Amino acid sequence: MNQISKRETEVLKLVSFGLSAKEISSQLFVSEHTVNAHKKNISIKLNSRNIAAMVRKGFEKGILTIQH
Repeated sequence: MNQISKRETEVLKLVSFGLSAKEISSQLFVSEHTVNAHKKNISIKLNSRNIAAMVRKGFEKGILTIQH
């Protein structure tokens, strides 16, 4: 499995907070197309079929953590 990049990690974190591609693109100053490309790459790298699985695998692999 390829490791996800720093930018993909940022996108995954924002996805886990429930942000849309449009909201993520605004926060990261990139196009929605770029956000969607990152989401697709993350999905492939984590072998996930949907957003819920992508976020779950992000937690399982320690890419995402719960912050208090």
